[in-house]
Amino acid sequence: MSVQALTQYFTQYGAIFVFVIVLLEYMNLPGFPAGVIMPLAGIWASKGAISFPAVMLISVAAGLLGSWILYFLGRLGGDAFFRFYIKKFPKQKGLIEKNLEALQKRGALAVFIGKLVPMMRTLISIPAGMISMEFGRYTISSALGVLIWNTVFIGAGYFMGDAVWKVFA
Repeated sequence: MSVQALTQYFTQYGAIFVFVIVLLEYMNLPGFPAGVIMPLAGIWASKGAISFPAVMLISVAAGLLGSWILYFLGRLGGDAFFRFYIKKFPKQKGLIEKNLEALQKRGALAVFIGKLVPMMRTLISIPAGMISMEFGRYTISSALGVLIWNTVFIGAGYFMGDAVWKVFA
């Protein structure tokens, strides 16, 4: 997908486009990669199409909603999925149990750090739900991690917008 096509979607759907794409990303579902959308949203903010605080608020809200959905999937169905997965891949049981114990021990800090690591940042929500991490602590640690991750990507687009825009446009 070209930058011009993404620009057309943003022009047509605005902030809703950013929200939906970031939500899908944090739910670990296919779509446009948020690593492309967020810098582009930063570029649009630098050009005055949307304010930087607004795009940050939208992206963090979408990221947190996606994280909550996966948290509750883990909380409600994680054990059944774990049993199914272990039947398919029995050699993984020890490693998964070890990682769940580490998450339980480190709690909110593990979730916060996990939100800053590619691939893990979306998947950490499911085991957090599986261990029934206290929702308030989960939310705070997730929100802080999402805020930092999104600020890096949106900020990069905002502050380097003209240079990046000239390369892609």
